[in-house]
Amino acid sequence: MKRFLWRGFLGLLGLWLIVTVASFGYNFATNGTAAPPPGLEYVESGGIHTRYETWGTSGTPVVLVHGAAESVDTWSRLVPLLAKTHRVYAYDITGYGYSERKAPYTIEHLAGQLLGFLDAMHLGGPGEPRPILVGHSLGAGVAAEATLEAPGRVGGIMFLDGDGLPLPGGKPGPPSWLIIPPYRTSLFRLVLGQGWLLKKVYNSVCSPNCPQMNVDEWTRPFRQPGAEQAIWQMTANGIPAVPADRLAKLKELKLPKVVVFGANDTNGGNAAETATRIGAPAPTLIPNANHLTLISDPAQVAAAVDTLR
Repeated sequence: MKRFLWRGFLGLLGLWLIVTVASFGYNFATNGTAAPPPGLEYVESGGIHTRYETWGTSGTPVVLVHGAAESVDTWSRLVPLLAKTHRVYAYDITGYGYSERKAPYTIEHLAGQLLGFLDAMHLGGPGEPRPILVGHSLGAGVAAEATLEAPGRVGGIMFLDGDGLPLPGGKPGPPSWLIIPPYRTSLFRLVLGQGWLLKKVYNSVCSPNCPQMNVDEWTRPFRQPGAEQAIWQMTANGIPAVPADRLAKLKELKLPKVVVFGANDTNGGNAAETATRIGAPAPTLIPNANHLTLISDPAQVAAAVDTLR
């Protein structure tokens, strides 16, 4: 028995050495970054060098706050519709897209970036127009926290495919043994390089109305300097969100609110409970849509935004 156990230990040790050496080798071979797209615009917001874009020339301003693993580019199907009657703004949340990656990635920190962005765009201050905040998924929590911190600066808020709450089960994250290098880097890069897998995930959260996934558009932000470290810092403690008791304080605020979900969405939370919690009317459920309604059904989302004007 001792000999058997000893041989088993040596076998596991040998396997660990092989995996570790292979991991270091793979990381060395893939140690490169991608250039950001040309022509990006930046502004300082909340002490963060923030990538942003604007569309439209008149109308009630709308600020778009994207979700996890998304960027300004995720709104590309919605903004042409909104820009017909609104001045539209979108920015990359720190940790995602092409904005500076700057910890800590708490909900308060992300809300500070949003409020700083309003400052930079001259929105919500004395004598300035108050914007509608549209938060998708993770962005719903960011928009909610910013609204709770500065309610007088906001003209309305939309929860789009997101309830703003922490994920069920506490603070989910990768297995602790993957958090240490070199394995976390290998895992990150292996997943990033599997276009077929990413397309499968994309298709699972988007309805049949979604266009084919542009893999480079979605993955290029994660090939920027500091992206890997930021992702592990963000996911170690779960997705940033607003505690339920604090989120319920939105109910006390007298400002327009709307909740919009894909009818088939199982990732954003419960639409009816979200509407009740924040004091919004009954939610708008988009038929046959999943978690990415901003991509699959931009016309319906744009129409819901117009109800907040």
